[in-house]
Formats: sequence, structure tokens, C-alpha cells
Amino acid sequence: MKRPVFWLTFLVTLLLVVSYSLTAHASAPAQGSAFSTPTPLPDGRIIYIVQEGDSCFRISALSGVPIEQIRSLNRLGEDCALRVGQELLLGIGGPSGATPTPETAATATPELQPSPTPPFAGEARVCVVFYEDINGDALRQDTEPLLADGALSISGASGQFSQTANTPGGTDPLCFERVPEGNYNISIAPPENYNPTTQLNHTLTINAGEQVEIIFGAQKAMAELPAQPGETRTGTGSLLGILGAGFLLAGVGLGVFAWRFYGRKSIP
Repeated sequence: MKRPVFWLTFLVTLLLVVSYSLTAHASAPAQGSAFSTPTPLPDGRIIYIVQEGDSCFRISALSGVPIEQIRSLNRLGEDCALRVGQELLLGIGGPSGATPTPETAATATPELQPSPTPPFAGEARVCVVFYEDINGDALRQDTEPLLADGALSISGASGQFSQTANTPGGTDPLCFERVPEGNYNISIAPPENYNPTTQLNHTLTINAGEQVEIIFGAQKAMAELPAQPGETRTGTGSLLGILGAGFLLAGVGLGVFAWRFYGRKSIP
């Protein structure tokens, strides 16, 4: 008798479990169909009022809003605990009753930037090229190097700027930075044993923001110039020696002529 009672009890229990499972699955769609997306408020917010039995998972499944977004918008904790009647912000939409229109992105107005100005407003840069004019043509060639020890002076007519310096030679010109605009006199004195091949003084007007380049040239004095290949150069000493020898020979010739001429006349 005990075996039939056991099996009867087992079948009844199994039927109850299956019936409860089917009822639970059938009730879910009914609850889902009762959910309607809230209408946006005039300020665009979409608010949902929490109902009995609601959870973040259920609201996310029915509304399509991710759980993380629900938590972030409403500052909920990890457990996403809700209370009945709580207002949940699901997102931002358009105002109630308004016809949805494509949202136009606001065009950012670029900030006005000041116009680019020279590094030092109202000032200029003046560079001086002092070169060795090897061929003496007053035109700098690429093969003519810069000269050192030229005494350079730059001074403003109204005293706004005044500096002196020696040219460094090398490959770069001598430059003066932050020179105020105005009228200037720029002059140079060549080093010893050099003669100028260009004018030694320039008077000019310098404007703000300019970069001015002044060129001076000088050539070695003749006695210091090395002889070029195939060139024979006669120095001053050699020329004087030749002239002296000529006068000596002329004197000897005159002496011989006088001896012969006057010596013959004195014979009886």
C-alpha cells in the first residue's frame, strides 16, 4: 500500500511544479505588455515611476535602457535597489507633444585669437656681413670667407640704440637683436693690413619687424697678398732695386763717355 501512495504523492507534486512553472512563464508577457515607454516631460526628461515588483533588470529588459545607464543616471549602488514610487530617469528626449526633429549640433564659436605679431613688437633684427673680398670686386662670392676683428658700430640717430662689437668671422654674420625702429648709422673699420673695398658707412631707416642685412668687404693690403699660381708680382723693394741699378749703369756709361771724349782732347 505504501508504494502506490508514494507514487501518487510524487505525481501530484510534479503536476504542481509544472503548473507553477507554466503560470510564471505565462504571466511575464502580460507584465511586459503592460509597460509603456514614459512620455518625455517638457524639459525632455523621460521619467519612469517604480511599480511593485519592479527591478533594474526588469525595467532594463522592458525599456531597452542598459542597467549601467539606469544606475549612472540615478546614482544607484551596485545592488541597484529600488523603492515603489521612486522616479527613475531613463534618458533625455524631446518635450511632450513636440514633433521630433533631427537635433542640430550647435556650432562652436571659435575664440578670437590675437593676430600674430613679431616676437618683439616695434623692434627689428640687424645682421652685418663682413667678408674678405679676395678679388677686390666689391661683390661677395661664395668662396670668400667672413673676416674677424672688424670694429663694428651701430647707433640710432636719436640715441634709442647704440652698440659696438668686433666681427667674429666663422660662417655666421654678426646680428643685433631687438633693435628699435628708427634711423641708424652703421659703420665698420677693417682690421690691420686690410683695405676696404666697399663703403665703410651706411645710413638707413629700420622698420619694426624687419630683418636687415648690411654687407661690408675688405681686401688684404698688396704686400700681404700671396702670389697666385702663374703670377709674377714685383714688390716695392724690387722696383726700387731695379731703378737703382738703372741709375748706376747710366752713371757708369756717362763716366766712360766723358773720359773718352775729354781724354782725347787733352792729348797734344
